[in-house]
Amino acid sequence: MAKLSRFLNKIDKRSLPVHVTPPAHLLFSSLASALGGVSGWTISQLLNPKLADHVLKLLGKRGRLFNPLLHNTVSPTILHGSNKINVIPCEVSVELDGRLLPGLKPEDLIKELRKLTGNNAKFEVIRHDHSPVKTDLGLFETLAGILKELDPDGVPIPMLMAAFTDGRFFSRLGIQTYGYIPMKLPEEFKFTETLHAADERIPIEAVEFGTNAIYLALQRFGI
Repeated sequence: MAKLSRFLNKIDKRSLPVHVTPPAHLLFSSLASALGGVSGWTISQLLNPKLADHVLKLLGKRGRLFNPLLHNTVSPTILHGSNKINVIPCEVSVELDGRLLPGLKPEDLIKELRKLTGNNAKFEVIRHDHSPVKTDLGLFETLAGILKELDPDGVPIPMLMAAFTDGRFFSRLGIQTYGYIPMKLPEEFKFTETLHAADERIPIEAVEFGTNAIYLALQRFGI
């Protein structure tokens, strides 16, 4: 149990290696260009694997949002040991929820974990859902044009999302999915803190903006 504790502590305290995948490169280069100045230059340094972790620390809370876009991540979720208080287990195990960056495979994550934790643990892949190998942004200009039409001051940027979607299932059928949830939010609105929170909500104006944008997207996609 003590060995497992040390294993979990290493996973919790140390980051896995930086990977600047093509989707991440597109996101951060577009964001840096849109921001410009010192802010843009700072964001552009995330494209340098040797500097990325230092920049993430400098960005503080915002850096934590970008962290899973540059690293494989793993979270311990289920522990197995003895089923009796007075019996020391001869074996303990932990189930890990690993999230892979685009283009990487389970064996890549296992290799990184071995470097981090040593050879005292055995790894087994229980389940793996494949993700699309290549990103298709063929509809991006249409969706971006709608946003610019409704919000001329906005700057549409393709985003790499840290969570997962059912798009991975559609990709097996050759269907490209797009995450398009247009919302015009007030600057002071703390979207990331209310997302999936107990009182999850968005302003009424954001619902109206999104409805109009999606209606236009359906119209133009059908033309």
